[in-house]
Amino acid sequence: MNIHEYQAKKLFADYGIPVPPGMPVMTVEKARQAAETLGGDGWVIKAQVHAGARGKAGGVKFAKTPEEAGNLAGQLLGTRLVTHQTGPEGLPVDTVLVEKINPIKNEFYLSLLVDRETERVMFVASAAGGMDIEAVARQTPEKIIDSRVHPAAGLQPYQCRNIAKALGLKGEQVKQLNKIMQGMVQLFLEKDASQIEINPLVETEAGELLALDAKINFDDNAVDFHADILAMRDQGQEDDKECRAKQFDLSYVTLDGNIGCMVNGAGLAMATMDLVKFKGGQPANFLDVGGGTNAEKVAEAFKLILSDEHVKAVLVNIFGGIVQCNIIAEGIIAAAKEVNLTVPVVVRLEGTNAEQGLQLLNESDLGLIVSEDLNHAAEQVVALAGGQA
Repeated sequence: MNIHEYQAKKLFADYGIPVPPGMPVMTVEKARQAAETLGGDGWVIKAQVHAGARGKAGGVKFAKTPEEAGNLAGQLLGTRLVTHQTGPEGLPVDTVLVEKINPIKNEFYLSLLVDRETERVMFVASAAGGMDIEAVARQTPEKIIDSRVHPAAGLQPYQCRNIAKALGLKGEQVKQLNKIMQGMVQLFLEKDASQIEINPLVETEAGELLALDAKINFDDNAVDFHADILAMRDQGQEDDKECRAKQFDLSYVTLDGNIGCMVNGAGLAMATMDLVKFKGGQPANFLDVGGGTNAEKVAEAFKLILSDEHVKAVLVNIFGGIVQCNIIAEGIIAAAKEVNLTVPVVVRLEGTNAEQGLQLLNESDLGLIVSEDLNHAAEQVVALAGGQA
């Protein structure tokens, strides 16, 4: 689960991580008032969306007067911001963050994430802050350093000193960085985060370290245990179909193709999408209905796929182990009757009660295309969607 920058900065402040003075607002007048309240001679107006690269997309603007702050906020509020992370539809801007501008001397990158190889949380830092860290990693990997935190020992002072040295920090700034890193670890563990990113972490002209930006991702499997974090969820920033999928415990991700896929098991789903691509098609989604499913859940999954206007054909690939193929067939038939099918559907069933399931589909008189061979099923669905077979 993601949250907005202003929400992440509130958590930062709670954990002793310094952030610039700022106020989230939802109207032009509130933006003007926020600038007056914050004081100073300049403010930055930031669109609050769950995506990066906002500055390059016009989502970060600078004002010199409170009136200008209000006007710039008005240019963002009510629009949809399109960045390279949002897709062409963009994301709605319902809130902007008004922050007091601080003179900046240096910019750094600092993040905390899970290193799955060592099964530890790991700091990643770079003196090349404020930039695309992926590009830095590709072009100048020597500028990136990392440090893993032992789960029993916790973050050690020497680790903070090593990162401070790599960033060129000295004196009081080393102590400041120590406090920031300790706060990040505490926040990460107590709130079950999966990533905390500060880009940039800045050194002001006065020598203070500030988290100029803030991004926190939370573990979806643990967020239900944190009511305060769950309350920060903004479903307006999430894909509608993915939100609906969560209601029925379905694993769904929207993609940019035209072939809907419904599969049981994440591994089989990945293999199915690979085969569709290999045959010349483009998957419209990743959808795993899970191992222990039922007819109602399958029906909802099927309706979810068909609600995508880009879908031109559907491939259902089920391997019956725990789940019984006749149950899957019943769900498909129920959903097909309810939504009034307008696109071709290719169904491949294999495993427990597969014969019963195939018989149900063949006798449904719904025009479903039944295939016992996955390779042939993929060729059929690609051809029906208008791709090459």
